[in-house]
Amino acid sequence: MSVVGDWTALGAARYELGEGARATDDGFVFVDLLAGVLLETDGEPSVGSESDSADAARERRRLDVPLGAVAPRAGGGWIAAAGTGIALLEVSSGADSDAAAIGIEWLARPFDNAPVPIRMNDGVADPRGRFWAGAMPYDGSPGGGRLVRVEADGSVQVVLDGLTIPNGPAFSPDGAIMYLADSARGVILRYRVGEDGGIDEPATVFAAVDDASPDGMTVDADGCVWSALWGGHRLHRYSPGGRLIDVVPVPVAQPTSIAFSARAPQQILVTTATHGLTEPGPFDGATLVASTTVAGLPTATFGG
Repeated sequence: MSVVGDWTALGAARYELGEGARATDDGFVFVDLLAGVLLETDGEPSVGSESDSADAARERRRLDVPLGAVAPRAGGGWIAAAGTGIALLEVSSGADSDAAAIGIEWLARPFDNAPVPIRMNDGVADPRGRFWAGAMPYDGSPGGGRLVRVEADGSVQVVLDGLTIPNGPAFSPDGAIMYLADSARGVILRYRVGEDGGIDEPATVFAAVDDASPDGMTVDADGCVWSALWGGHRLHRYSPGGRLIDVVPVPVAQPTSIAFSARAPQQILVTTATHGLTEPGPFDGATLVASTTVAGLPTATFGG
């Protein structure tokens, strides 16, 4: 197994839809998606009272719309897949800052008037400094999902349609390959990406899962693709060629995203969800951490 030791919940907090795990220089960030909350953690489980342990992740920003994921921006702050579009967030590091007063700038809201209501979902910066994010229909209408690309100048373009629930994306270390899950179809798609951000179509099927839904993904330092399996109680690790090389059980029904620490000792962090569960287990909705033998890639920066 690639993961060493037991899974531990960061604290007592449980999230309806934890998502968007990303490594930072000091730990990790992730989101409570439907609540519109950005959280950060050093990845160390709190000790002491249950009340103290609930604060293992600290709220950094709260929006009045769903928050799918963020990526760091060159020069500070974050770019976010939020609501019906893409926004820039300013988040102060000051301990006394008022999160509600910190600025938000919308770059575009391409799905404000969509015929079927759509919200932004997962998103990530690529190694070339662009930001990519999926959008999904609330009702899961087949083919209603989209993928948008944000250039360093802030321009936003819808680059793929015909998806249903896009998750990821994730990129090869050189940025030339994009992996994108269409969770409703149970597949991870593979696209070649040009220097100009153009996508070669049609996609090839990188991996298929018949008993669970591929959700959030990341690529490790060896170029291997990690996928959280919603409904599958496990993570998959694939070789760059698409061969399943590791299956990592997790003590939850719905793992949603994966991140590897940017510093030693190596950790893996997995977000999870209680959404849709009638009887959540003790770890469902928790943010899980464990030690690992796997090194991650540095988190890419938008505009960098």
